[in-house]
Amino acid sequence: MKKTVAIQGIKGSFHDIVAKQYFGTDVTVVECLTFDEAVECLLDEKVDFVVMALENSIAGSIIPNYALIDANNLHIIGEQYLDIQHHLMALPMQSLKEIKEAHSHPMALLQCKDFFKSQPHIKLIEAKDTAEVAMQIRNKRLVGIAAIGSHLAADIFELQILKRSIQTIKHNETRFVIVKRTINNTTDDLIDKVSMKFELNHERGSLAAVLNIMRDYKLNITKIQSLPIIETPWKYSFFVDVTFDDFKNYIKAKSILEIKTQDLKILGAYKNAKL
Repeated sequence: MKKTVAIQGIKGSFHDIVAKQYFGTDVTVVECLTFDEAVECLLDEKVDFVVMALENSIAGSIIPNYALIDANNLHIIGEQYLDIQHHLMALPMQSLKEIKEAHSHPMALLQCKDFFKSQPHIKLIEAKDTAEVAMQIRNKRLVGIAAIGSHLAADIFELQILKRSIQTIKHNETRFVIVKRTINNTTDDLIDKVSMKFELNHERGSLAAVLNIMRDYKLNITKIQSLPIIETPWKYSFFVDVTFDDFKNYIKAKSILEIKTQDLKILGAYKNAKL
């Protein structure tokens, strides 16, 4: 049966590219304006999976998406890294000097801020989705307006790329996760990465003790992110990604972490895509 995947954005977006890279071209992509809408599609069983960006090597974590996964008890079953190359695009037969505004997602604008410092005549406008801006430029024949997006978006919407790779740091990666409603049935020998969440008492050394457990059992921490617990001021949840060579070491560490932490929750156990 053909897989159905919800993405934030439309065809030509980076989420669209990741969905096709991860699942192959024989996949039905459901376009959503927001991550919340994509998650609702998953919860309502309209799709099998959601592709969701979690962090970028320039702009950092997309914190609301961690909260979405946790609050809706979703499960990470895989991940994909994408080299993000942002191109400035507009209707054909225009020059860079003629562009008055650049519209794009706030994360894309942040990743390209140094380029726009050198183009003070261009006003930056935040939008919901990079590819959607490209589509509007094509459909409405918007002169003097540029989009920031993928090479695929420029091809799909027949736009001219005025400037290639305008992101501040040329090696610009985003980590995407593949999320579903239920736990993945991957065999233990294929699992070498786990995403978890836990809480700690506000006591001196509590986090250090947890980190020492992970060290002792040879778990490599690839990501640690704290989020405030809204109901309890000045108390935090920790979202942690770990990789390991031996699944048995992870199981041993997990049994101790269940004692040393509060509300330990495994958000996903899957294959590490970053080798």
